[in-house]
Amino acid sequence: MLDLNLIRSNPDFVKEALKKREYDVDFTELLAWDARRRELILENENAKAESNKKSKEIPMRKKQGLDASDLLNELKELKEKIAVMDAEQSELEEKIRRFVLALPNLPAEDVVAGGKENNRPVKVFGEKPVFEFEPKNHVDLCTSLGLIDYERGVKMGGNGFWLYTGEGAKLEWALLNYFITEHLKDGYEFMLPPHILTYECGLTAGQFPKFEDDVFRLTEEGFHFLLPTAETALINLYRGEILNEADLPKRLFAYTPCYRREAGTYRASERGMIRGHQFNKVEMFGYTRPEDSDAMLQELIGKACRLVEGLGLHYRLSKLAAGDCSASMATTYDIELWIPSMNEYKECSSVSNARDYQARRGNIRFRRAESKKLEYVHTLNGSGLATSRLMPAIVEQFQQPDGSVIVPEKLRPFYGKDRITKK
Repeated sequence: MLDLNLIRSNPDFVKEALKKREYDVDFTELLAWDARRRELILENENAKAESNKKSKEIPMRKKQGLDASDLLNELKELKEKIAVMDAEQSELEEKIRRFVLALPNLPAEDVVAGGKENNRPVKVFGEKPVFEFEPKNHVDLCTSLGLIDYERGVKMGGNGFWLYTGEGAKLEWALLNYFITEHLKDGYEFMLPPHILTYECGLTAGQFPKFEDDVFRLTEEGFHFLLPTAETALINLYRGEILNEADLPKRLFAYTPCYRREAGTYRASERGMIRGHQFNKVEMFGYTRPEDSDAMLQELIGKACRLVEGLGLHYRLSKLAAGDCSASMATTYDIELWIPSMNEYKECSSVSNARDYQARRGNIRFRRAESKKLEYVHTLNGSGLATSRLMPAIVEQFQQPDGSVIVPEKLRPFYGKDRITKK
């Protein structure tokens, strides 16, 4: 959530910053509501002070045997006036709240304007594989090697679901074990959060109210939904709490399946595991002081890159333009894997800095040790990593002429073999 004081004091700056996202906004109504709300607060305080004064005078008059009917009438009128002002103030506050909650985050100063066409690669690891034979796509490879049963996955869950079988389930679990082991080595705290969340979780994360229809909602009354990413849970860990400065930064990670509706049609090339309604992911998350968040962003980027490099996969790291960053994030970097059969890169990790945007929505603050001043924390997140595009990249980039696939060395202690072969 953006700072209302910033909008009030410098609306043109905020408007221009949001234009980098290709997001146009008119603050005329908001500022008018805010001005009227502040007027009401002053009027209301004065009216309530007058009401309290008259309330004290009435028993004094009665005690003296004097008529207090005029005061009673005035008090009645004041209370009616206060009730009307309270109602108007509540209505204005709700309008302001809805307006500000709908605004996306301000892009960081060094993020370029525009959409995904302005995304900029900043690093490339390895080289595109060159094959001396006719390479297969990941769907055919996963099917022939008995890793994935697409047909039975659809039979059980519908379109957008798949079933890991035998060696595929082992390879998936090897990936997750590899990620978890590396994060534990780095001193990150392991979390296993609930998979069913409340509406407030989506609101704090910045996904609601705009993206309410993108989640799997479970209840008609109230609002419970399946988490779309562990970030949605981890940002709510300290919702409404005040942290000690000495406890920052907090470095966390969680493993969860992720559940997404993925509305819209799939491209023909996005078959198999490239897009789906359920996939596994290990998520990194950080809480920091404002002055430390840029350093933690680089830390998370470095961790995600090292995980992919440990697998020996060719990828590129791209810094996203403002319009391609998610609404909650000020800065985002994507790690994109090369998928030979698609002749394109597909994202397997996004690493982002939300700055204080999510903390304002969730009222997550810390107290400075010296000044005792309360400030909003900065929050960061990054996939470390999502598996559903790693398996296609592994089988395609490491496929062999005989149809087998070389297993990356980092996975062999967990998988138990150095090659995946047909049964």
